[in-house]
Amino acid sequence: MLHLPDAWVWDSWYARDDQDRHHAFFLRASRSLLDPERRHERAHVGHAVSADLRTWQLTADALVPADGPAWDDLAIWTGNVVRGPDRRWYLFYTGVTQGDGRLVQRIGLAISDDLVTWRRHGNAPLVEPDATWYEDCDATDRAGEAWRDPWVFPDPGGSGWHMLITAHSKAGPSGARGVIGHAQSPDLLHWEVRPPLTEPAGFGHLEVPQVAVVDGQPLLLFCTNLSENDTSSRILAVPGPSVTGPWDIAQARPVPVPNLYAARLVQDVDDSWHLIGFLEEREGRFAGELSDPVPVRYSAGTLTPATLCPR
Repeated sequence: MLHLPDAWVWDSWYARDDQDRHHAFFLRASRSLLDPERRHERAHVGHAVSADLRTWQLTADALVPADGPAWDDLAIWTGNVVRGPDRRWYLFYTGVTQGDGRLVQRIGLAISDDLVTWRRHGNAPLVEPDATWYEDCDATDRAGEAWRDPWVFPDPGGSGWHMLITAHSKAGPSGARGVIGHAQSPDLLHWEVRPPLTEPAGFGHLEVPQVAVVDGQPLLLFCTNLSENDTSSRILAVPGPSVTGPWDIAQARPVPVPNLYAARLVQDVDDSWHLIGFLEEREGRFAGELSDPVPVRYSAGTLTPATLCPR
């Protein structure tokens, strides 16, 4: 578990270095704000290191908002880290600024040689929504704007890279236009926005998307707190034929891990899979801390804690 007495911790993502140490990157904001809802406009990226996914050593923050005026001068939101062919580390992140009474969300990049010191790549967003397919600002949508939470992974056939994005379709009823946005790149630096990988399916947004192959099954993992669907958990998993889809969101099944949100699938050094998310409540108050890892298996069509899987 990662608990900081002076800061709330929520969305997180992970990388493993050459020494098999796990690096957690996470959103954090000071508890001195008192109201946890205020954290979203004060967020930056913290960093901690662990050998076992349970005991974490806090290090220097990885990324903070830029000096204004800039496209990412208000807050830094969720992203992920991958290692490029050049052996450098690439941190894709959501940058937020204030504009016309809304929080404008765009996707940017920082690069590191050592997972510790990060430098922004350029002074402009790397990936912006294409109005051909995506709604960028709809004041009537109760889900608000969505162009965030990039998840980047290599094409399984070796044809560059894919990016999944929390996005809104231009089609569908207001408040239920959540889709998985998509972009492709040959080199991690130049991106082309493509049509969404899913159709609207009653979700206001599909947050912190991730793909992984668990027990031989490609899965799309996402979470939502805006849904017209009756789900027993706000974390859901969708099976597909490949990590590139296609994905039928109507086939999403709840992952039974109560009190967690924004969970990530993290692979340990023995290749076992675990879920780590942030605890939402403790004694009726926002907890703002990362959970211990929950071992999971894919069994009987669902992603399930290993302790609940039939033997």
